[in-house]
Amino acid sequence: MNWKSLIVVGAVAMMPLSMAAQANILNAKKPEDIGKKTAEQIAEDNDAPLPYGYVDDRDILWSKTVWEVIDLDERVNFPMYYPLDTIDIGADRRSLYDVFLKNIKNGKLKDVYVDSYFTEKRNFGDLAATLKKVDTTDLGYEQINAGEELSPEYINQRELTAADIEEYRIKGIWYFDKRQGELKYRLLGIAPVAPDVNFIDDESMDPADAKVELFWVWFPSAREILHDAKVFNQRNSAQPLSFDMLLNARRFNAIIYKEDNVHGDREIRDYIADNALFQLLEADRIKEAIRDREQDMWAY
Repeated sequence: MNWKSLIVVGAVAMMPLSMAAQANILNAKKPEDIGKKTAEQIAEDNDAPLPYGYVDDRDILWSKTVWEVIDLDERVNFPMYYPLDTIDIGADRRSLYDVFLKNIKNGKLKDVYVDSYFTEKRNFGDLAATLKKVDTTDLGYEQINAGEELSPEYINQRELTAADIEEYRIKGIWYFDKRQGELKYRLLGIAPVAPDVNFIDDESMDPADAKVELFWVWFPSAREILHDAKVFNQRNSAQPLSFDMLLNARRFNAIIYKEDNVHGDREIRDYIADNALFQLLEADRIKEAIRDREQDMWAY
């Protein structure tokens, strides 16, 4: 069999898989049918996130909890940021922030917390003050002081959108499973980070000081939602990825900014201040120490 025949056989073998990923687009008789599968197709797909295996505490020989930041300015992290325009694109493609916000609004995503320690829950009503700002202009105050009814044009409203998200912060645990004999990673939580809506247009404030964590999502309970939300695959649009696969496979670039430590889990910038280069070197040192842990397990 020559190489041309091999390519043809490979293409034919992959054709059913690629066509199935288009969600019935080739069988749709009208645009409204795109994305709608029959009950038989749904049963045949058996589409669900791969469940985590049970890990007994006695099997964890060593562990380290780390917090990382995912900068959305980096090209490799663009799948979490785009698309920003939700008008001219299909409903099956949304940014990660839009997926979170939509499911918090409709009540499907319930495990939303204030911080990365997951002790205090929040609902969409609690988040309203951090996601939207309503302000009255000076002319509006003059109307109020004059006893007149406030005109709508004198009310400024500013709401955070997916375009305002600058980074994501994640919390996870690296652990050595002595039963499997390997180092593994488990993602525990993720948080979108944006400028404080009250100071988002204030040019006098340092942008780094204005960043706030909007909310923290307990990742294991959000896996079903993130599995249904698809990410555009630049290499093959017929095979989109899910956010669940993207995050579990660590198909992004992140930098460690904190690890669990005796100093109350202080951040790197707390003991290495005003030196971005040394902070990056410290983050790399922590990462290499985790990697070396697996190699040290096999050193006698």
